Amino acid sequence: MSTYQSSPPVNSLVLYKIRPARVVSVGEKIEIELEAGQTKRVRPKDLELLHPGPLRGLGDLLPQQGEPEAAWELLEGGMTTLQELAELAFEAFTPATAWAAWQLVADGLKFTGNPTTLRARTRAEVERDRAERGAKAAAERDWQDFLARMAQARPAPEDRPRLVEVERLALGQTERSRILDALGHEQNPVNAHRALIQVGYWADRHNPYPGRCGISTAESVQPVAELPEEDRLDLTGLPAYAIDDVGNQDPDDALSLDGDCLWVHVADVAALIEPTGEIEREARARGSNLYLPEGVINMLPLGVTERLGLGLQPVSPALSFALRCDADGALCATEVHRTWIRAQRLTYEEVEGRLGEAPFAAMCTMTDRFRARRLAAGATSLDLPEVSVRVQDGRVSIRPLPRLASRELVADAMLMAGEGAARFCLEHAIPIAYATQAPPEPAEPPRDLAAMYARRRAFKPSRLVGTPDLHAGLGLEFYTRATSPLRRYSDLLVHQQIRAWLRGEPLLTVEQVTERIAEAETAAGVVRRAERLSNLHWKLVYLKDNPDWQGEATIVGKDDRKGLALVPTLALETRLRLRDEPELNQGVRVAVREVDIPAQTASFRVLG
Repeated sequence: MSTYQSSPPVNSLVLYKIRPARVVSVGEKIEIELEAGQTKRVRPKDLELLHPGPLRGLGDLLPQQGEPEAAWELLEGGMTTLQELAELAFEAFTPATAWAAWQLVADGLKFTGNPTTLRARTRAEVERDRAERGAKAAAERDWQDFLARMAQARPAPEDRPRLVEVERLALGQTERSRILDALGHEQNPVNAHRALIQVGYWADRHNPYPGRCGISTAESVQPVAELPEEDRLDLTGLPAYAIDDVGNQDPDDALSLDGDCLWVHVADVAALIEPTGEIEREARARGSNLYLPEGVINMLPLGVTERLGLGLQPVSPALSFALRCDADGALCATEVHRTWIRAQRLTYEEVEGRLGEAPFAAMCTMTDRFRARRLAAGATSLDLPEVSVRVQDGRVSIRPLPRLASRELVADAMLMAGEGAARFCLEHAIPIAYATQAPPEPAEPPRDLAAMYARRRAFKPSRLVGTPDLHAGLGLEFYTRATSPLRRYSDLLVHQQIRAWLRGEPLLTVEQVTERIAEAETAAGVVRRAERLSNLHWKLVYLKDNPDWQGEATIVGKDDRKGLALVPTLALETRLRLRDEPELNQGVRVAVREVDIPAQTASFRVLG
C-alpha cells in the first residue's frame, strides 16, 4: 500500500486503515475525524490520500449512482487511477465519488491496487472470482439455514452427513465440533450426545459407550482350523453338567464327580487357537468378550464357540482338571488331561432344586469345605445386589440375580480349578500369569450392606503378574484364571501353556507371557469400562421408560444430610437428600425425580 509521505491538506479525505477519515488539523501528527465523530492523532505514514477536498464531514460520503460496470468494461485489463475510475463510473471526482470508487477497489472483484495505481481485472478473472463468491455465499446461506434447523431441533434428511462431525465428538474421536461451537454449546461428548438426541440423529436409547471407549462391535471373521488329531481321555461315560444363566451362549465350563474327584472341564480353546496367528493376535487385542445388554461381541470367531462350547455338540473336547481336596478343604492333588466329554446344559435355577441329589450334594460337600478354608484364610464374601440388564426388541428388562447356592457351587468349583491350575503350573515351572490382590486394611467381616459396600471399596484391584502371590479377596495363596478361555484372553493363555507342556512343545517365557498379558489386560480394562457405562446407560433408559418407578433404597454411606444409597433392584448407586441425619443400612422408599441419559445421571426423591 502506498502511503502519503507529506501532510495531506486540511479537510481532505484520507484512508485510515480500511475506513474513511477527514483531516482536521496538520502538525507533527495529523488530527483526523473518524466515522463515529471521535478524533485521533496519527502519523502521516498511517494515511493515504483519496481526495484533496474540501470535505465538510464524513456524512457527505453518500452512496453514488453511476455506471461502474461500464467503467470496468472500458478499463478491463488496463491500468488507471482512482480519479479516472471515479470520473468514468460517477462522472465527477469529488470526495463522495472518490470514496465510492475506492469501495469498488476494496471489493477486489473488478479492480485492485492502491489510490495512485489501479488495475482493472480481466473478464476471465472477474468471472472466476464471481463464481467462487457465489459458491461461498450459497455455502454460507446453507450453513446458516442448517444452524437454524439445529437450533429448532428440526433437521432435514440432507443434514445427516453433516452431523457425523458431532457424532465423532460424541464418540470421543475428536475434541471439537464446528457445529456445537456455532450453536454455543460447550465442547464435550455429553453435549454432543445431547445435541444428537435433540435433533433426532440418535434415539435417546442409543448406546454410544462401546464406540466412545474405542471398542469395535464387529465380530471376528477369521477362519477357524479343524480340531487336531490327538490322544484324549474318554470321559463321555461320566455325566458332566454345564451350569449357566438362562440364555448363556458361550458355555465354557462343566462339572463332573467321580468318587472323591471333582472334575472341572473347560472348553479346549487352545486346541484351535495356537500361541501365534491372526486369531490369537486379535483375541489379545480384544482382551475379552464384550457383554452388552443388547448382545455379546465375542473375543473369538463364532465358529470357535460353536465347535467348542460345552454341550453345544454331542461330544465336546475339553481341558479337564481333576481335583481332590482333604477334610480341611485344601487341594491335595491336581491332574490335567485333554478329554472328550458329553455335557448336559442346565440353568442355575434347575440345579438349585437338585442340590440335595447326587451328584450335586457331594459336589457341594467338597466346595463347602474349600470355601470354609478360604474364609478362614481371610477371603471376603460380599452379598451386594446384582442384576441382569437385557435389551430385546428395544425393550429394557432388569432382573435381580438371586443369591443361589447353585451359583456358589459353580463359583467355588471354578476357584478350585484356578488354584489347581496355578499349583500345577508352579510345580512344573510353566510360565503363566497369576491373579493376585493385596489385602485391605484389617476389618471385621462385613455383615450388613453398608459394611459390604465399604469393604468392596477398600479392596485394591486384582492384578495379573508373572510370579505367584496372594489373592487376598479369594483367600488363596496361589490362583490363576483358567476356566473361561472362550471369553477371556488370560485364561486362553494359561491353556496354551499347559497344552504346550502336555505335548512337550516349547513354552512362552515369563517375559513373553507378561508382555501378552499386559496388552490383553489393557484392552480388557477398556471392555470392562464399556460394559459398566453401557449397563448404566440402559438402566437410565429403563427409568426414562418408566417415569412412575418406585422402589426401596438402602443407605450405605453418608455425608451430613446426604446419603449414598444402593437401589438393590437396579444395582444402582445414588445420592439422596434426607430431612434428618441418615443412618447406615436405613431403608427408604424412593421415586424417580429426573433422568439425564447423556450425562448418565438419575436423581430420586424420598417418599414419606
